[in-house]
Amino acid sequence: MIEENQKYLNRLLALIDAVTAAVSYWLAWYIRFRSTLFSANSFETVSYRTYMSALVFILPVMVILYWSANLYEPNRLRGRRVEIGNVVTANVIGYLVFIVALYLLHQSYWSRTMIFIFFMIDIVLDLVVRFMIWEIMKQMRRNGRFVKNVLLVGYSRAAEEYIDRVLQNPQWGYNIRGILDDRVEAGTQYKSIKVLGRIDNLMIILPENHLDEITITLGLSEYYRLESIVSMCEKSGVHTKFIPDYNNIIPTKPYTEDILGLPVVNIRYVPLSNAFPAMIKRILDILGSLVCLVLFSPVMLVFAVLIKVGSPGPLIYRQERVGLHNKPFMMYKFRSMVVQDERSEKKKWTTRNDPRVTSVGRFMRKLSIDELPQLINVLKGDMSLVGPRPERPYFVEKFQEEIPRYMVKHQVRPGMTGWAQIHGYRGDTSIRKRIDYDLYYIENWTLGLDVKILFLTVFNGFVNKNAY
Repeated sequence: MIEENQKYLNRLLALIDAVTAAVSYWLAWYIRFRSTLFSANSFETVSYRTYMSALVFILPVMVILYWSANLYEPNRLRGRRVEIGNVVTANVIGYLVFIVALYLLHQSYWSRTMIFIFFMIDIVLDLVVRFMIWEIMKQMRRNGRFVKNVLLVGYSRAAEEYIDRVLQNPQWGYNIRGILDDRVEAGTQYKSIKVLGRIDNLMIILPENHLDEITITLGLSEYYRLESIVSMCEKSGVHTKFIPDYNNIIPTKPYTEDILGLPVVNIRYVPLSNAFPAMIKRILDILGSLVCLVLFSPVMLVFAVLIKVGSPGPLIYRQERVGLHNKPFMMYKFRSMVVQDERSEKKKWTTRNDPRVTSVGRFMRKLSIDELPQLINVLKGDMSLVGPRPERPYFVEKFQEEIPRYMVKHQVRPGMTGWAQIHGYRGDTSIRKRIDYDLYYIENWTLGLDVKILFLTVFNGFVNKNAY
């Protein structure tokens, strides 16, 4: 029943998205040609009928783009930020497709301003409608409507973590009926969820068909029973999920391979280990670094003079860092400290009010201006515009022993900015948290994520309270 309701909801969402796009398109036409905002240049070179007839093509394309952005998938567990990002992505792609189509069709008289306004309005209206639907669904689920009844099979760490998340998010609409386990006594509770009995009780519970979902959360020592339990569940027709009890090893998005019918799960999925994504990223790094060098050359020239006037020593500071595949390289920075002994410097972490930092250096560090020479590192291929920040060999050896999975960050090129940096983890902050963000970036890399990080760096990365 719930699956059927989800299908109807998805169809309704597609219809709402089409109506929203049509309304946004008409509003964009009105604002461009009938409002006073563009009164100085409001003449129409294309008729109203021609503009509106384009909706025959625009609406299905928008629905297809929303579908390709997974906006019609069951979204109980999907966060709002993900949904917002998908809506924005679909509209940006739609805008680019529209512009390219007009160019290829030689339609130079169409108003590009109107098209831009259309997609901006569509993003806003669609998000407003989706926020309203989210709130309605949340309240309905809190009141017991569209709730999924779930039974857990196996008491384990995975079961406890699943229960924690479900209880913290009642808007998901999951009702955990209980747990079946052979090792834990019936009546045992974890946060009000009871162990109902032994796993063999599935033979009695499943035929009653009052469950919407079976979630298998067996402990590692009981995986030998997995095949028989899955077989029982599938015979009943109840939807079955499996939450492995080794999620601290396997990533949330495991990468699987098929070797002649034999499934292989990679412990770590690194999209940039594939040749095509790596090539695209490298091309963008080269183009982006060249553009940035041209744009920031006046700023770099000014601070080059200030550094030389401010304190004696070299203009560029070269420091050994560990990069892709654990290979060392020399990273360039504008010198922001007084000249010091290299052997003692390489083991010291910069702290707040560090006396080694010059007055010009402190200002440069606050705005990350001292990092600009790393654009040369990007051109050389030592670094990327976006990626985990590289560290000195001394600290790499230290953190390698202290922090699990620390060395995974060296499976991609280090970056001038990164996912951790835009979340405030730079300078003297938690290394463990930084690595968590770096691993998320490595496993979930997309070109869109790089663009997002570069955009947010302007607001969260360049100016940062933790940059000393």
